Parts: sequence; structure tokens; C-alpha cells
Amino acid sequence: MDRSELLQLLNKQKAAFRKDPPSFEKRMESLKNLSDIVKENKSLLIRAINKDFGGRAEEETRLLEILPLQDQIRHSMRHLKNWMKPRSVKSSWFLIPAKAFYQYQPLGSVGIMGAWNYQILLTLGPLIDAIAAGNHAIIKPSEMAPASAEVIRKMINSAFPEEYIHCVTGDAEMAKGFSSLPFDHLFFTGSSNIGKKIMAAAAPNLTPVTLELGGKSPAVIHPSYPLKVALQRIINGKLFNGGQTCVAPDYIIAPDSLNDEIENTAKSIVNTLYPDLKKEGKFTSIINEKHFQRLKSLLEDAKNKGARIVEISGNDEHKLLTPKLLFNVNDEMKVMQEEIFGPILPVLNLETVEEAINYINDHHKPLALYYFDNNSKRIKHLLKFTQSGGVTVNDTIYHLAQHRLPFGGVGNSGMGHYHGFDGFKTFSKKRAVMEQGRLAASDFLQPPYTGFKQKLLGWVEKFSKV
Repeated sequence: MDRSELLQLLNKQKAAFRKDPPSFEKRMESLKNLSDIVKENKSLLIRAINKDFGGRAEEETRLLEILPLQDQIRHSMRHLKNWMKPRSVKSSWFLIPAKAFYQYQPLGSVGIMGAWNYQILLTLGPLIDAIAAGNHAIIKPSEMAPASAEVIRKMINSAFPEEYIHCVTGDAEMAKGFSSLPFDHLFFTGSSNIGKKIMAAAAPNLTPVTLELGGKSPAVIHPSYPLKVALQRIINGKLFNGGQTCVAPDYIIAPDSLNDEIENTAKSIVNTLYPDLKKEGKFTSIINEKHFQRLKSLLEDAKNKGARIVEISGNDEHKLLTPKLLFNVNDEMKVMQEEIFGPILPVLNLETVEEAINYINDHHKPLALYYFDNNSKRIKHLLKFTQSGGVTVNDTIYHLAQHRLPFGGVGNSGMGHYHGFDGFKTFSKKRAVMEQGRLAASDFLQPPYTGFKQKLLGWVEKFSKV
């Protein structure tokens, strides 16, 4: 489908939306329909994801994609009626007897561009929020995971009319045309570099964008915290999907006195989590050869610049990169400059929490920040003096599964939020409404400004002072 065909489809959706914006009943029916087709196609989706990666455990797809997606639908359906209610606010005193309220209005027809690393969740998750908010939508799964993209296309287009919800697939050139369409909102999940191009393509249409990007999310370990517990949770979050998770811990910050214990404990944890790591379907492979070679080059660059690489689970195989620790790292290494997106875990040695805070603040704001400490005063201090998309204290990644919390980046890690009510708001216009009475105080503030009106205006100013 070329750009002109996409534009024709978008115009068809916009016309259908203007004619009949989705009601509460239609939104609920559509959310239930989406849940049903995901359930019906569950096996096809799992097999397609496995094919795209050349090996990913069925349990990971169920746990990390299908379960949170279905739970997100359940949460939206449970709360949608309340989200849609107009909300009254107190009117300004000098506009008495006016009434004031706001309502959330759907934007129209929106575009959603998914990401290959969690194709199901990151394509259909934003769609849940768009449907709940009452929009029509065109979705585009990532072309880097073609098997799952095709399953999503078939199941969406068989379940919804194209003038309401439609899925398109295509290559990078098609994606470029997609992002330049005059959507009423454009939602993109992917890398920061591509995010800049998406924003530039949307700018001529003044299309508002939500960018869910990535970044180098640190895991800071205070020496007083039980190291085994911290590492168990860091490594578990790191190795989900072979490290190809936007909120995976990108690197550890800890004092160098912990290095030996980190190395020994990490080996034990990895071998416990993945005793048959090289057995097919047990550990997720790297998505393609290009990304596999990118990770190998990061390791080679780090080694050449003085890093010590610790192999935890044997040698690499075709597209299967085994977990590795890196010690003696510094900012000269590419592995400390780029988002890793693989099972490589550098350990940066900083001695104090204050040093960790300064290091984090000297770099791009991360999508997630993880801190392991039981001291509430230090936790509050770190939260106050750092910025990140989200934070999990004493665990990793699971803050994104909290439906009542917003999910989104800041600065280089993205803009805007979704999930739950925040996703509903992202795909809505918070519209202000005022209803004035038949007789209104504001009628006395119209010109001409005679002596009485000047006195009245002065009286209003006097009572409006702080």
C-alpha cells in the first residue's frame, strides 16, 4: 500500500468518524472483540513470534505480551464509563452564575506504529487506549517481525471494518509514508533515532505525537541491600526476551568492592534461571543477524578499550548471544553510549549514591531507573534529584504492568504517556465547556466603560489580588 492509498484509507476513516463517533457501547463491544480475537489467535501469535526471533519461549510470549494485553483490556472495560464522564469544576467567581465542566472527546483517526521486540503488546496495547478513547485507528506492526505482523493484520482486518480499525503492513519506505499522513494523533514505539524522523515527518501536518523510545536504564545497588536479591531481579529483567526490552536494566552501578560477588552470584543466578539456555525455545535469540553483529561489535569495542568480559553461559551460537558481564567499563566504550538491547550487562563502579546520581544526570534521561535500597531517606533523595520515564525501587521492569501508573519516557527516552487512564487521555482532547446563565455578572463588564463600570472593574481587580 503506497502513501496515496494510505491517505485514501485515512480520509475514509475520518469521514466515518465524523458521521458516527464511537459510543460507549461501541467502544466496549470493540474492546471485547479485540480480546476475543487475541484469544482465538493465541497459538498463531506465539508461533509467529517464535519464527520472527528464530527462537523465543512460549512462556515469555504468554507472560510478557498476551497476559498484560488481556489485563489491559479488562482494566479499560472496567473503568471506561467513569473515564468518559464529564467532570464539573468550580466556576470563576466573577463569572457567576456560569457552570463549568470538561469532557474527554475522541481525537478522530489515529495512527499507531508498533515495535518488533514485543510486536503484539506494543502494537495492540496503544490500540486498546485508542479504542477506549473513541477513536478510529490505522495500525502498522513492525516490518522487522514479519510473521507476527501478518498474523496481526489478518486477525484485525477480519474482525473490524476498515473505516473503523485497519492494519497495514509494509517495509521501511511504507513506514515513512505512514508517519507523514495527517493523522489526528500518531503513536510510535521504537528507537530514539527513528523517533526523531517520525516527529519530523509529522511536523508539516502539526500532527501531535507520542514517542515511546528507549535509553540506557541504570540499576543502582546500594551496598547495604542484599546483593543476591538485587541481582536476581536485575538479571531476570535483563534477560527477558534476550535483553531486547526497552525497559531492561541496561547497566549496573555499584561499588567496586562488590565486583567479585556480582560475578559469582550472577553466574549462579543465570544457570538457575536458564539451566538449558542453549536448548531450542529456552532463551530468546537476537531478532536478526544485523543486530547480532551489532552486539558482537559492542563487545569487541569494549574489549579493545579495556573491558573485562565474563562469559556466563558458554559460547555464542547463530543469533543466540549468551549472557555476559562487563567490568572495567567507561564512557569511551560504545556499550556505555548506546542502548544495548541484548544480554550484555556492564557493571559501572561508582562508590556512592551521590556519584550515581551525578552520572545519571550527566547523560540522557533514561526510560527507567532502578534503585535497590531499603533506606527511605536515600530513596527519596534519589527520586528528587534524578529524572527518568519511570522508577521501580527494589525490582525491575514491572512498573510498566501497573495500569494505574502512566508509562512513558522523558527527553531522549520519549514524550507522552499511555496505559490505563493516561492512555485514554493521550488519545483524547480534554475539552473545556462553560454554560452561562440568562443573567450574568460578566454582562456588566462590557463597554462602554462608564464611571460605574470603572468602579466595578476596580472592585473586581481588588478582590482578585493574591
